[in-house]
Amino acid sequence: MRILVTETIGASGLQLLQEHAEVDQRLKLSHAALLEIIGQYDGLVVRSSTDVNAELLQAGERLRVVGRAGTGVDNIDVDAATKLGILVVNAPAGNSNAVAEHTITMILTLARRVFPAVSALKAGRWEKSHLQGIEVRGKVLGLVGLGRIGRMVASKARGLEMRVVAFDPFVAPSGAASLGVQLVSLEELLSTSDFISVHTPLTPATRGMIGAAQLALVKPEAFIVNCARGGLIDERALCEALAAGRLAGAGLDVFETEPVCDQELVSLPNVIATPHLGASTAEAQENVSLDVAKAIVDYIEGKFPETPVNVPYLAPQAAEYLLPYIDLAERMGSFFVQWRARISGPIELVYTGELCDYDTRVLTSAFLAGLLRPITAEPVNVVNARHIAAQAGLEVSETCLARQDRHGSRISATVVNGDEPRDITGTVINQEPHMTRLDGQSLTCALQGHMLVDAHHDRPGIVGNLGQLLGARNVNISFAQLGRTRRGGQAILILGLDEALPAAVLPEILDLPNIVRARPVELPPLPGFDER
Repeated sequence: MRILVTETIGASGLQLLQEHAEVDQRLKLSHAALLEIIGQYDGLVVRSSTDVNAELLQAGERLRVVGRAGTGVDNIDVDAATKLGILVVNAPAGNSNAVAEHTITMILTLARRVFPAVSALKAGRWEKSHLQGIEVRGKVLGLVGLGRIGRMVASKARGLEMRVVAFDPFVAPSGAASLGVQLVSLEELLSTSDFISVHTPLTPATRGMIGAAQLALVKPEAFIVNCARGGLIDERALCEALAAGRLAGAGLDVFETEPVCDQELVSLPNVIATPHLGASTAEAQENVSLDVAKAIVDYIEGKFPETPVNVPYLAPQAAEYLLPYIDLAERMGSFFVQWRARISGPIELVYTGELCDYDTRVLTSAFLAGLLRPITAEPVNVVNARHIAAQAGLEVSETCLARQDRHGSRISATVVNGDEPRDITGTVINQEPHMTRLDGQSLTCALQGHMLVDAHHDRPGIVGNLGQLLGARNVNISFAQLGRTRRGGQAILILGLDEALPAAVLPEILDLPNIVRARPVELPPLPGFDER
């Protein structure tokens, strides 16, 4: 695998990539030059300066993954990447502490009027009497957004004995309370806070979320800080409020256009501004470099990375629990379509147990990737599986059932039309993917390796006849699982094989008495399973 790195990243991340792939680091490439060479690479690693637009992604004929060594992906066309089946990963946690510390630095600098004090003294003026500040202890800090960085800022602010309130429509009051934070409406936050700090991603819904109307609610003695993303605050409205004295001051590290163009805003005496330094610490740069490299290496090795951008995000604690089930879901989809040969009807996915505590959309994407890959000509993976399924007109529904047994989680998929049962259920046993039900019949087997699956009428001699035939063709059986609805009725037999079933043997199996249907199924092997 070849990976192109177009910007400077930390040495530890670069080294990790070099241990697993062929890496070229080419800095300061023009967009035209990048277009010429991107077709030679399977992976691309950027920071914020490289414009990864739809044209570039389309030109990357081999491109499978794009990594952003940092948090924001504003410079990457994620929608175009998703349609092309290109995974986008980032490093959302590596620079979190650095940004949180910079936010607190801004708050303290504004409160104690450090910037004008330093400027006056350097200019030879002793202005102690004119530069009285305020203490932050007992003041109200309003956080717009209580994600990873917002939570870190809250923790540090509470250490300074500030009272912290927050607005975040995606956080439960109990979750905020556990941090010592009170959830309030945006209007209440703006009107009651002494310091306001924004910590939301930049999306069409959040762009300009703090505009003239919102700034009009803010107390004139309050300060506002933005170390998150430029564009969250309307800079023209902010400039007018600051110039008119309707706001005490602002600390800005990010801007709508960077390098910053609005000198009128940054030159105001009640503004402190830094050139997007929030993540610029030695520790943060190494952290984001290593995190994005780990995500890319995971993808290279067939694992699901912990920081995908264009599939539902998995927080670290969720990823730890869900990763084995993502693997299970993909294997279930692959097994099901290989066994059924075709899917003709809507599919209903049902999640039961502790899985219902998490976002199961990624499991549905994984199931669809496994289902579609054997029957689709174009490349399909967990990133673009939903898009391809929608294009194919495949109807998919998802349901989470209230858990009855907290220690059990299951995934079930059913084709909901037709007379005969067409379903599959699986779970994770000892961190390994297992099927527990197929077409209405209970049976348990590991979803891995070479398998032969047959449906037959329950009559004496089926297992013996199959064993004799396979033995005569030098095919060794590693395990056998049998399920039946009732004595003498319909039954299913799953045989594990040490090697793939020779194509010439399948017609002979179908000629055996009472065999209704038989199909080989091929799934990725589990480590060490063939040695058991």
